[in-house]
Amino acid sequence: MTTEANQPLSDPAIPQVTGATLLLVDDEANILSALKRVLRNENYRVLTASGGEAALAMLEQESVDLVMSDSMMPGMDGAELLSRIQRLAPDCIRVLLTGQSDMQATVRAINEGHIYCYIAKPWDDDKLRLTLRQAVAHQLAEREQKRLEALTQHQNQELTELNVTLEQRVEARTQELKQIADMLDTAYDELKRSYVIATRVFSSLITQRMPRHLHSNAQVGDLVQAFADSHKLPDELRRDLLMAAALYNLGKLAWDDRMLTTPSERLFADDRKAYRRYPETGEGLLMSLEHLQGTARLIRHHREHWNGDGYPDRLKGEAIPYGARLLALAVDFIELQRGMILPRKVPRQQALDLIRKLSGRVYEPGLCKDFLTLCVDQAPDLGQAGKTMLSLETRQLEPGMILGQDIHSATGILLLNEGKELSRHLIDKLRKLEEVEGSCYTLMVCKPGSGNSNA
Repeated sequence: MTTEANQPLSDPAIPQVTGATLLLVDDEANILSALKRVLRNENYRVLTASGGEAALAMLEQESVDLVMSDSMMPGMDGAELLSRIQRLAPDCIRVLLTGQSDMQATVRAINEGHIYCYIAKPWDDDKLRLTLRQAVAHQLAEREQKRLEALTQHQNQELTELNVTLEQRVEARTQELKQIADMLDTAYDELKRSYVIATRVFSSLITQRMPRHLHSNAQVGDLVQAFADSHKLPDELRRDLLMAAALYNLGKLAWDDRMLTTPSERLFADDRKAYRRYPETGEGLLMSLEHLQGTARLIRHHREHWNGDGYPDRLKGEAIPYGARLLALAVDFIELQRGMILPRKVPRQQALDLIRKLSGRVYEPGLCKDFLTLCVDQAPDLGQAGKTMLSLETRQLEPGMILGQDIHSATGILLLNEGKELSRHLIDKLRKLEEVEGSCYTLMVCKPGSGNSNA
Protein backbone atom coordinates (compact mmCIF):
# COMPACT_ATOMS: atom_id res chain seq x y z
CA MET A 1 0.00 0.00 0.00
CA THR A 2 1.84 3.09 -1.23
CA THR A 3 0.12 6.47 -1.24
CA GLU A 4 0.95 10.14 -0.99
CA ALA A 5 -0.08 10.81 2.60
CA ASN A 6 -1.08 14.44 2.01
CA GLN A 7 -4.18 13.23 0.18
CA PRO A 8 -7.41 13.36 2.30
CA LEU A 9 -8.00 10.21 4.33
CA SER A 10 -11.20 8.29 3.58
CA ASP A 11 -11.92 7.73 7.28
CA PRO A 12 -11.13 10.67 9.59
CA ALA A 13 -12.03 8.64 12.70
CA ILE A 14 -9.12 6.20 12.62
CA PRO A 15 -8.67 4.86 16.18
CA GLN A 16 -5.33 5.50 17.83
CA VAL A 17 -3.30 2.42 18.75
CA THR A 18 -1.51 3.00 22.05
CA GLY A 19 1.92 1.65 22.98
CA ALA A 20 3.41 1.50 19.47
CA THR A 21 7.12 2.35 19.09
CA LEU A 22 8.08 4.80 16.31
CA LEU A 23 11.60 5.47 15.03
CA LEU A 24 12.11 8.86 13.32
CA VAL A 25 15.23 9.15 11.14
CA ASP A 26 16.57 12.48 9.82
CA ASP A 27 20.00 14.08 9.68
CA GLU A 28 18.52 17.46 10.65
CA ALA A 29 17.93 17.83 14.38
CA ASN A 30 15.32 20.56 13.88
CA ILE A 31 13.22 18.22 11.70
CA LEU A 32 13.33 15.51 14.38
CA SER A 33 12.33 18.06 17.03
CA ALA A 34 9.43 19.26 14.89
CA LEU A 35 8.20 15.70 14.32
CA LYS A 36 8.41 14.93 18.04
CA ARG A 37 6.32 18.03 18.77
CA VAL A 38 3.68 16.91 16.29
CA LEU A 39 3.49 13.50 18.02
CA ARG A 40 3.82 14.61 21.63
CA ASN A 41 0.13 14.09 22.42
CA GLU A 42 -0.01 10.73 20.66
CA ASN A 43 0.43 7.67 22.85
CA TYR A 44 3.55 6.45 21.06
CA ARG A 45 7.02 5.63 22.27
CA VAL A 46 9.15 7.83 19.98
CA LEU A 47 12.82 7.07 19.20
CA THR A 48 15.09 9.14 16.94
CA ALA A 49 18.19 8.50 14.86
CA SER A 50 20.35 11.00 12.98
CA GLY A 51 21.15 8.73 10.06
CA GLY A 52 20.77 5.32 8.43
CA GLU A 53 23.58 3.54 10.29
CA ALA A 54 22.34 4.85 13.63
CA ALA A 55 18.81 3.70 12.76
CA LEU A 56 19.98 0.17 11.90
CA ALA A 57 21.98 -0.01 15.13
CA MET A 58 18.93 1.04 17.12
CA LEU A 59 16.78 -1.58 15.40
CA GLU A 60 19.18 -4.25 16.67
CA GLN A 61 18.50 -3.08 20.24
CA GLU A 62 14.85 -2.03 20.11
CA SER A 63 11.55 -3.51 18.91
CA VAL A 64 10.15 -0.92 16.51
CA ASP A 65 6.67 -0.91 14.95
CA LEU A 66 7.11 1.92 12.42
CA VAL A 67 10.11 3.72 10.86
CA MET A 68 9.66 7.13 9.22
CA SER A 69 12.81 8.22 7.42
CA ASP A 70 13.81 11.35 5.55
CA SER A 71 14.54 10.73 1.88
CA MET A 72 17.71 12.77 1.41
CA MET A 73 20.40 12.01 3.99
CA PRO A 74 24.20 11.87 3.66
CA GLY A 75 25.76 8.44 3.48
CA MET A 76 22.72 6.15 3.43
CA ASP A 77 19.61 7.78 1.97
CA GLY A 78 16.05 6.98 2.99
CA ALA A 79 15.36 4.61 0.10
CA GLU A 80 18.39 2.44 0.93
CA LEU A 81 17.62 2.48 4.65
CA LEU A 82 14.00 1.40 4.18
CA SER A 83 15.08 -1.26 1.68
CA ARG A 84 17.48 -2.73 4.27
CA ILE A 85 14.83 -2.55 6.99
CA GLN A 86 12.41 -4.36 4.66
CA ARG A 87 14.85 -7.26 4.48
CA LEU A 88 15.80 -7.23 8.18
CA ALA A 89 12.37 -6.54 9.71
CA PRO A 90 9.63 -7.00 7.08
CA ASP A 91 6.85 -6.59 9.67
CA CYS A 92 8.01 -3.07 10.51
CA ILE A 93 5.89 -0.40 8.77
CA ARG A 94 8.02 1.87 6.58
CA VAL A 95 7.14 5.51 5.76
CA LEU A 96 9.22 7.89 3.60
CA LEU A 97 9.40 11.63 4.34
CA THR A 98 10.22 13.27 1.03
CA GLY A 99 10.60 16.70 -0.55
CA GLN A 100 9.09 17.72 -3.89
CA SER A 101 12.44 17.17 -5.63
CA ASP A 102 12.98 13.67 -4.25
CA MET A 103 10.72 11.76 -6.66
CA GLN A 104 13.53 9.45 -7.83
CA ALA A 105 14.27 8.46 -4.22
CA THR A 106 10.56 7.99 -3.60
CA VAL A 107 10.27 5.60 -6.54
CA ARG A 108 13.28 3.65 -5.25
CA ALA A 109 11.72 3.41 -1.81
CA ILE A 110 8.49 2.12 -3.31
CA ASN A 111 10.23 -0.48 -5.49
CA GLU A 112 12.99 -1.58 -3.10
CA GLY A 113 11.70 -0.75 0.36
CA HIS A 114 8.03 -1.64 -0.24
CA ILE A 115 7.01 1.38 1.81
CA TYR A 116 3.53 1.76 3.28
CA CYS A 117 3.26 5.39 2.12
CA TYR A 118 5.24 8.59 1.64
CA ILE A 119 4.62 11.98 3.23
CA ALA A 120 5.54 15.11 1.31
CA LYS A 121 7.31 18.06 2.89
CA PRO A 122 6.10 20.41 4.17
CA TRP A 123 3.62 18.17 5.95
CA ASP A 124 0.24 18.93 7.46
CA ASP A 125 0.40 18.05 11.19
CA ASP A 126 -3.11 16.61 11.42
CA LYS A 127 -2.76 14.55 8.27
CA LEU A 128 0.62 13.25 9.40
CA ARG A 129 -0.83 12.12 12.72
CA LEU A 130 -3.78 10.44 11.00
CA THR A 131 -1.49 8.74 8.48
CA LEU A 132 0.64 7.27 11.25
CA ARG A 133 -2.46 6.15 13.13
CA GLN A 134 -3.71 4.43 10.00
CA ALA A 135 -0.34 2.76 9.43
CA VAL A 136 -0.06 1.46 13.01
CA ALA A 137 -3.71 0.29 12.98
CA HIS A 138 -3.04 -1.51 9.68
CA GLN A 139 -0.03 -3.25 11.22
CA LEU A 140 -2.04 -4.23 14.30
CA ALA A 141 -4.76 -5.78 12.12
CA GLU A 142 -2.16 -7.79 10.18
CA ARG A 143 -0.51 -8.97 13.40
CA GLU A 144 -3.89 -10.01 14.82
CA GLN A 145 -4.64 -11.97 11.67
CA LYS A 146 -1.27 -13.72 11.87
CA ARG A 147 -1.85 -14.41 15.57
CA LEU A 148 -5.19 -16.05 14.83
CA GLU A 149 -3.68 -18.08 12.00
CA ALA A 150 -0.87 -19.22 14.30
CA LEU A 151 -3.40 -20.04 17.01
CA THR A 152 -5.37 -22.15 14.55
CA GLN A 153 -2.23 -23.99 13.46
CA HIS A 154 -1.27 -24.56 17.08
CA GLN A 155 -4.71 -25.94 17.89
CA ASN A 156 -4.55 -28.21 14.84
CA GLN A 157 -1.16 -29.46 16.03
CA GLU A 158 -2.56 -30.12 19.49
CA LEU A 159 -5.42 -32.11 17.94
CA THR A 160 -2.89 -34.13 15.93
CA GLU A 161 -0.86 -34.87 19.05
CA LEU A 162 -4.05 -35.79 20.91
CA ASN A 163 -4.95 -38.30 18.19
CA VAL A 164 -1.49 -39.90 18.54
CA THR A 165 -1.96 -40.41 22.28
CA LEU A 166 -5.62 -41.42 22.24
CA GLU A 167 -4.86 -45.02 23.25
CA GLN A 168 -3.34 -43.73 26.50
CA ARG A 169 -6.59 -42.05 27.58
CA VAL A 170 -9.77 -43.33 29.14
CA GLU A 171 -11.43 -45.89 26.87
CA ALA A 172 -14.80 -44.15 26.79
CA ARG A 173 -13.22 -40.82 25.79
CA THR A 174 -11.12 -42.64 23.17
CA GLN A 175 -14.19 -44.15 21.54
CA GLU A 176 -16.08 -40.85 21.55
CA LEU A 177 -13.23 -38.95 19.87
CA LYS A 178 -12.81 -41.66 17.28
CA GLN A 179 -16.50 -41.57 16.42
CA ILE A 180 -16.45 -37.78 16.17
CA ALA A 181 -13.30 -37.91 14.00
CA ASP A 182 -15.04 -40.33 11.64
CA MET A 183 -18.05 -38.01 11.45
CA LEU A 184 -15.81 -35.02 10.78
CA ASP A 185 -14.04 -36.90 7.98
CA THR A 186 -17.42 -37.50 6.38
CA ALA A 187 -18.40 -33.88 6.85
CA TYR A 188 -15.11 -32.70 5.34
CA ASP A 189 -15.98 -34.22 1.97
CA GLU A 190 -19.13 -32.09 1.96
CA LEU A 191 -17.30 -28.93 3.06
CA LYS A 192 -15.18 -28.84 -0.07
CA ARG A 193 -18.29 -28.22 -2.18
CA SER A 194 -19.82 -25.35 -0.21
CA TYR A 195 -18.57 -22.14 1.43
CA VAL A 196 -21.75 -22.06 3.50
CA ILE A 197 -21.20 -25.49 5.04
CA ALA A 198 -17.54 -24.68 5.70
CA THR A 199 -18.63 -21.54 7.51
CA ARG A 200 -20.99 -23.56 9.72
CA VAL A 201 -18.09 -25.78 10.80
CA PHE A 202 -16.01 -22.70 11.63
CA SER A 203 -19.00 -21.32 13.51
CA SER A 204 -19.10 -24.48 15.62
CA LEU A 205 -15.51 -23.75 16.66
CA ILE A 206 -16.39 -20.17 17.59
CA THR A 207 -19.19 -21.32 19.87
CA GLN A 208 -16.76 -23.41 21.90
CA ARG A 209 -15.68 -20.14 23.57
CA MET A 210 -19.20 -19.72 24.95
CA PRO A 211 -21.28 -21.83 27.35
CA ARG A 212 -23.58 -24.19 25.48
CA HIS A 213 -26.72 -22.34 26.61
CA LEU A 214 -25.40 -19.22 24.83
CA HIS A 215 -24.78 -20.90 21.46
CA SER A 216 -26.86 -18.82 19.07
CA ASN A 217 -25.34 -19.04 15.60
CA ALA A 218 -27.21 -22.16 14.48
CA GLN A 219 -30.64 -20.75 15.35
CA VAL A 220 -29.80 -17.40 13.79
CA GLY A 221 -28.80 -19.27 10.64
CA ASP A 222 -32.08 -21.21 10.65
CA LEU A 223 -34.06 -17.97 10.87
CA VAL A 224 -32.09 -16.33 8.07
CA GLN A 225 -32.43 -19.37 5.81
CA ALA A 226 -36.16 -19.64 6.44
CA PHE A 227 -36.63 -15.97 5.58
CA ALA A 228 -34.41 -16.21 2.48
CA ASP A 229 -36.40 -19.22 1.22
CA SER A 230 -39.83 -17.76 1.89
CA HIS A 231 -38.94 -14.37 0.32
CA LYS A 232 -36.82 -15.81 -2.52
CA LEU A 233 -33.80 -13.65 -1.79
CA PRO A 234 -31.03 -13.54 -4.45
CA ASP A 235 -28.44 -16.31 -4.21
CA GLU A 236 -25.52 -13.96 -3.45
CA LEU A 237 -27.40 -12.21 -0.66
CA ARG A 238 -28.55 -15.58 0.72
CA ARG A 239 -24.93 -16.83 0.78
CA ASP A 240 -23.64 -13.68 2.49
CA LEU A 241 -26.46 -13.83 5.06
CA LEU A 242 -25.86 -17.48 5.95
CA MET A 243 -22.14 -16.84 6.41
CA ALA A 244 -22.82 -13.69 8.44
CA ALA A 245 -25.23 -15.64 10.66
CA ALA A 246 -22.48 -18.19 11.33
CA LEU A 247 -19.70 -15.64 11.92
CA TYR A 248 -21.36 -12.54 13.40
CA ASN A 249 -19.83 -13.33 16.83
CA LEU A 250 -16.31 -13.52 15.40
CA GLY A 251 -15.39 -10.15 16.91
CA LYS A 252 -16.03 -11.51 20.42
CA LEU A 253 -13.25 -14.11 20.29
CA ALA A 254 -10.79 -11.84 22.11
CA TRP A 255 -13.16 -11.19 25.03
CA ASP A 256 -12.61 -12.79 28.42
CA ASP A 257 -15.12 -15.30 29.79
CA ARG A 258 -16.77 -12.71 32.04
CA MET A 259 -17.75 -10.47 29.13
CA LEU A 260 -18.91 -13.42 27.03
CA THR A 261 -21.42 -14.45 29.69
CA THR A 262 -22.63 -10.96 30.72
CA PRO A 263 -25.86 -9.67 29.07
CA SER A 264 -25.05 -6.70 26.85
CA GLU A 265 -27.34 -4.38 28.82
CA ARG A 266 -25.24 -5.09 31.93
CA LEU A 267 -21.98 -3.94 30.33
CA PHE A 268 -20.72 -0.49 31.27
CA ALA A 269 -17.74 1.83 30.79
CA ASP A 270 -14.83 0.10 28.99
CA ASP A 271 -16.74 -3.17 28.66
CA ARG A 272 -19.54 -1.33 26.88
CA LYS A 273 -17.07 0.28 24.50
CA ALA A 274 -15.49 -3.10 23.78
CA TYR A 275 -18.92 -4.59 23.10
CA ARG A 276 -19.79 -1.85 20.61
CA ARG A 277 -16.57 -2.57 18.71
CA TYR A 278 -17.22 -6.25 18.05
CA PRO A 279 -18.98 -5.72 14.67
CA GLU A 280 -15.98 -3.73 13.40
CA THR A 281 -13.55 -6.31 14.75
CA GLY A 282 -15.46 -9.12 13.04
CA GLU A 283 -15.42 -7.22 9.76
CA GLY A 284 -11.70 -6.54 10.05
CA LEU A 285 -10.89 -10.22 10.54
CA LEU A 286 -12.75 -11.12 7.34
CA MET A 287 -11.77 -8.28 5.02
CA SER A 288 -8.67 -10.04 3.70
CA LEU A 289 -10.84 -12.93 2.42
CA GLU A 290 -12.07 -11.96 -1.03
CA HIS A 291 -15.20 -14.12 -1.08
CA LEU A 292 -16.29 -12.83 2.35
CA GLN A 293 -16.39 -9.10 1.55
CA GLY A 294 -20.21 -9.06 1.44
CA THR A 295 -20.39 -11.08 4.64
CA ALA A 296 -17.98 -8.71 6.41
CA ARG A 297 -20.12 -5.72 5.42
CA LEU A 298 -23.27 -7.29 6.89
CA ILE A 299 -21.45 -8.12 10.14
CA ARG A 300 -20.15 -4.54 10.46
CA HIS A 301 -23.60 -2.97 10.13
CA HIS A 302 -25.90 -5.46 11.90
CA ARG A 303 -25.97 -3.24 15.01
CA GLU A 304 -27.09 -0.10 13.15
CA HIS A 305 -30.57 1.22 13.99
CA TRP A 306 -33.29 2.32 11.59
CA ASN A 307 -33.43 5.75 13.31
CA GLY A 308 -29.66 6.26 13.13
CA ASP A 309 -28.87 5.64 16.81
CA GLY A 310 -26.93 2.41 16.23
CA TYR A 311 -23.23 1.70 15.72
CA PRO A 312 -20.52 1.66 14.51
CA ASP A 313 -21.33 4.19 11.75
CA ARG A 314 -24.75 5.51 12.87
CA LEU A 315 -26.24 4.64 9.49
CA LYS A 316 -29.93 5.44 9.10
CA GLY A 317 -32.81 3.97 7.14
CA GLU A 318 -32.06 2.63 3.67
CA ALA A 319 -28.35 3.41 4.13
CA ILE A 320 -28.16 0.25 6.27
CA PRO A 321 -27.57 -2.80 4.02
CA TYR A 322 -30.71 -4.90 3.66
CA GLY A 323 -28.95 -8.06 4.82
CA ALA A 324 -27.65 -6.31 7.95
CA ARG A 325 -31.21 -5.22 8.81
CA LEU A 326 -32.43 -8.82 8.52
CA LEU A 327 -29.45 -10.20 10.46
CA ALA A 328 -30.16 -7.75 13.30
CA LEU A 329 -33.72 -9.05 13.65
CA ALA A 330 -32.62 -12.69 13.73
CA VAL A 331 -29.75 -12.06 16.18
CA ASP A 332 -31.87 -10.02 18.61
CA PHE A 333 -34.77 -12.52 18.48
CA ILE A 334 -32.49 -15.43 19.44
CA GLU A 335 -30.26 -13.54 21.89
CA LEU A 336 -33.26 -12.12 23.78
CA GLN A 337 -34.47 -15.67 24.40
CA ARG A 338 -30.98 -16.80 25.45
CA GLY A 339 -30.55 -14.01 28.03
CA MET A 340 -27.67 -12.46 26.07
CA ILE A 341 -29.18 -8.95 25.89
CA LEU A 342 -31.33 -8.43 28.99
CA PRO A 343 -30.37 -9.88 32.41
CA ARG A 344 -33.05 -12.55 32.02
CA LYS A 345 -34.26 -14.94 29.36
CA VAL A 346 -37.17 -13.41 27.46
CA PRO A 347 -39.92 -15.90 26.53
CA ARG A 348 -40.50 -16.34 22.81
CA GLN A 349 -43.76 -14.42 22.62
CA GLN A 350 -42.40 -11.56 24.70
CA ALA A 351 -39.36 -11.41 22.40
CA LEU A 352 -41.70 -11.07 19.42
CA ASP A 353 -43.66 -8.35 21.22
CA LEU A 354 -40.49 -6.43 22.10
CA ILE A 355 -39.24 -6.55 18.50
CA ARG A 356 -42.65 -5.36 17.31
CA LYS A 357 -42.48 -2.46 19.80
CA LEU A 358 -39.06 -1.39 18.49
CA SER A 359 -40.20 -1.40 14.86
CA GLY A 360 -39.52 1.99 13.28
CA ARG A 361 -36.83 2.84 15.82
CA VAL A 362 -34.38 -0.07 15.79
CA TYR A 363 -35.80 -2.11 12.90
CA GLU A 364 -37.16 -1.32 9.45
CA PRO A 365 -41.00 -1.43 9.79
CA GLY A 366 -41.75 -3.39 6.62
CA LEU A 367 -38.98 -5.94 7.12
CA CYS A 368 -39.87 -6.27 10.80
CA LYS A 369 -43.49 -7.08 9.90
CA ASP A 370 -42.40 -9.78 7.41
CA PHE A 371 -39.98 -11.24 9.96
CA LEU A 372 -42.59 -11.45 12.70
CA THR A 373 -45.04 -13.08 10.29
CA LEU A 374 -42.40 -15.70 9.45
CA CYS A 375 -41.76 -16.42 13.14
CA VAL A 376 -45.47 -16.81 13.91
CA ASP A 377 -46.45 -18.83 10.83
CA GLN A 378 -43.57 -21.31 10.97
CA ALA A 379 -43.59 -21.99 14.72
CA PRO A 380 -42.69 -24.45 16.15
CA ASP A 381 -40.65 -25.74 13.16
CA LEU A 382 -38.82 -22.45 12.65
CA GLY A 383 -35.88 -22.77 10.33
CA GLN A 384 -37.23 -25.66 8.25
CA ALA A 385 -38.00 -23.35 5.34
CA GLY A 386 -41.53 -24.65 4.88
CA LYS A 387 -40.52 -28.29 4.35
CA THR A 388 -42.58 -31.02 5.94
CA MET A 389 -40.38 -32.63 8.57
CA LEU A 390 -40.39 -35.80 10.66
CA SER A 391 -38.77 -35.98 14.11
CA LEU A 392 -37.18 -39.44 14.47
CA GLU A 393 -34.87 -41.25 16.86
CA THR A 394 -31.90 -43.12 15.41
CA ARG A 395 -33.66 -46.47 15.77
CA GLN A 396 -36.36 -45.18 13.37
CA LEU A 397 -33.94 -44.05 10.66
CA GLU A 398 -33.76 -45.76 7.30
CA PRO A 399 -31.13 -45.49 4.55
CA GLY A 400 -32.04 -42.90 1.93
CA MET A 401 -33.63 -40.43 4.34
CA ILE A 402 -32.54 -36.78 3.94
CA LEU A 403 -31.52 -34.68 6.95
CA GLY A 404 -33.58 -31.51 7.34
CA GLN A 405 -31.36 -29.99 10.04
CA ASP A 406 -27.68 -30.05 11.04
CA ILE A 407 -26.66 -32.61 13.69
CA HIS A 408 -24.21 -31.54 16.41
CA SER A 409 -22.43 -33.69 19.00
CA ALA A 410 -23.01 -33.23 22.74
CA THR A 411 -19.99 -30.88 22.74
CA GLY A 412 -21.41 -28.74 19.92
CA ILE A 413 -19.30 -30.06 17.00
CA LEU A 414 -21.02 -30.37 13.62
CA LEU A 415 -21.39 -34.07 12.74
CA LEU A 416 -23.64 -34.07 9.66
CA ASN A 417 -25.01 -31.14 7.69
CA GLU A 418 -28.52 -30.47 6.50
CA GLY A 419 -29.29 -32.12 3.17
CA LYS A 420 -27.08 -35.17 3.82
CA GLU A 421 -28.52 -38.48 2.63
CA LEU A 422 -28.29 -41.09 5.36
CA SER A 423 -26.62 -44.39 4.59
CA ARG A 424 -26.62 -47.55 6.69
CA HIS A 425 -23.00 -46.81 7.63
CA LEU A 426 -23.85 -43.31 8.94
CA ILE A 427 -26.88 -44.57 10.86
CA ASP A 428 -24.75 -47.22 12.56
CA LYS A 429 -22.12 -44.57 13.41
CA LEU A 430 -24.77 -42.38 15.04
CA ARG A 431 -26.10 -45.26 17.13
CA LYS A 432 -22.57 -46.17 18.22
CA LEU A 433 -21.93 -42.55 19.21
CA GLU A 434 -25.10 -42.58 21.31
CA GLU A 435 -23.76 -45.61 23.20
CA VAL A 436 -20.42 -43.92 23.86
CA GLU A 437 -21.94 -40.61 24.98
CA GLY A 438 -24.86 -42.13 26.83
CA SER A 439 -27.14 -39.79 24.87
CA CYS A 440 -30.06 -40.05 22.48
CA TYR A 441 -30.17 -38.09 19.22
CA THR A 442 -33.43 -36.91 17.69
CA LEU A 443 -33.11 -36.06 13.99
CA MET A 444 -35.25 -33.88 11.74
CA VAL A 445 -35.61 -35.58 8.37
CA CYS A 446 -37.51 -34.46 5.28
CA LYS A 447 -40.77 -36.25 4.81
CA PRO A 448 -40.75 -38.10 1.46
CA GLY A 449 -42.04 -35.84 -1.30
CA SER A 450 -41.46 -32.59 0.65
CA GLY A 451 -38.34 -31.62 -1.34
CA ASN A 452 -34.84 -30.75 -0.20
CA SER A 453 -32.91 -27.70 -1.31
CA ASN A 454 -29.51 -29.01 -0.30
CA ALA A 455 -29.58 -32.57 -1.62
